[in-house]
Amino acid sequence: MGEEVEAQEFSRADRTRYREKVRRCLDVFARMLRDERFDTDDPMTGLEVELNLVDENGDPALKNAEALEAIADPNFVTELGQFNIEINVPPAKLREGGLTTFEDTLRESLNDAEKQSSKVGAHMVTIGVLPTLAEGHMAPGTISANPRYRLLSEQIMAARGEDISISVVGPERLVTTADSIVPEAACTSMQLHVQTSPDQFAAYWNASQAIAAIQLAVGANSPYLLGKELWRETRIPLFEQATDTRSEELKAQGVRPRVWFGERWINSVFDLFEENVRYFPALLPITDDEDPLEVLEDGGTPELHELRLHNGTIYRWNRPVYDIALGVPHLRVENRVLAAGPTVSDMMANAALYFGLVRAFVDSQRPLWSQMSFSAAEENFHVAAEHGIEAQIYWPRLGQVRVTELVLRRLLPMAHEGLDSWGVAADVRDRLLGIIEQRCLEGTNGAEWFATRMHQRSDLDRYDALRATLLDYQRNMHSNEPVHTWE
Repeated sequence: MGEEVEAQEFSRADRTRYREKVRRCLDVFARMLRDERFDTDDPMTGLEVELNLVDENGDPALKNAEALEAIADPNFVTELGQFNIEINVPPAKLREGGLTTFEDTLRESLNDAEKQSSKVGAHMVTIGVLPTLAEGHMAPGTISANPRYRLLSEQIMAARGEDISISVVGPERLVTTADSIVPEAACTSMQLHVQTSPDQFAAYWNASQAIAAIQLAVGANSPYLLGKELWRETRIPLFEQATDTRSEELKAQGVRPRVWFGERWINSVFDLFEENVRYFPALLPITDDEDPLEVLEDGGTPELHELRLHNGTIYRWNRPVYDIALGVPHLRVENRVLAAGPTVSDMMANAALYFGLVRAFVDSQRPLWSQMSFSAAEENFHVAAEHGIEAQIYWPRLGQVRVTELVLRRLLPMAHEGLDSWGVAADVRDRLLGIIEQRCLEGTNGAEWFATRMHQRSDLDRYDALRATLLDYQRNMHSNEPVHTWE
């Protein structure tokens, strides 16, 4: 999302030219899939984490430019809000100790970055929604300096034609409006990447969709927004509403939202890119000089710039990725379901559960997605976002079941098998999945811990309680002890 673009205005001709170029890219992509031109050997996995910046009191620190300058590490990059940054962890192979490599790299990088950014009054917090955000932080002035973000906000607001409405009802109710996409900056996530062959892409994407509710329930970490206790994973409804280009009338007509769970199981990665082109108008109609067909016929690897840029403005919870490494194209599923935090150990446990389950279901003889409707998977997703670790969801052959019971009795053994198939060491597998097991036994994740602590401070002013609880959270975060062990 942070790719640099120049500030500009777009004409009708720009949009026509871009649409034609995207369709040409799609045709070339289809030919590449037929010709099997993709890297499918020894797949890599990857990890990105979005972070919030706070001051000494726990309030948002609008200092990402200063923080990034102080950190001076190219793996740390800007994000939408001035109170956000992101770290991109180098990819790794799970069979070569990838989970341990991710964990060690992430801990070392975050510790070093905290040491440097604290010198400019910005401290890092890994949490899905920064609970001390207030209405004043939801203004266009808090958008990062990268022209892409302001341009994207302008295009979304122009397409919508009116202010964005945010309405979330949980234990409390939030109704507000925004005149930019800044509320999206409140959503910070951990993104997992798994490389796959074209032949197996559909299975990995379908499996990722089917288990998304499980990920949300056990990893929920966003219970407060703008001073209100809302869903256990408030990121989900907030993100869905904060980048919605549709007016109420377009919603009533069934126009698809740009933050999208999807509407069907797929048979090919092509299905997703084709949906992108068929359903969604361009937000950033910026064309490149490359002729993708000419590059392909000359034996090269086309960048497919327009297809990739368009894909980057459609926010699927499991997004298809076309990318190039060392001149060779590959495909990835980008899993965008999880909130950041609470600790590195918690995030790596969440990663182990995802990688283990997705591999187990891809390898299973009868695919999970052949046993449940897509609408059931989508309903599970939103139920899990609302209720977190207390959620009850539908599961094939079981009907309605508590997520914790489902994980403990059925899914954890499968995750063990999946990690074994990846070649993950037994001690790493057992340690990380043991964290998930204990969360389910204790009924505690980041959202539950935060909400419980807030209820204990119900006699305080709401924002005083939020600051105090966030500072407690921050201290525990630095301990790297899993959240289920926090007092």
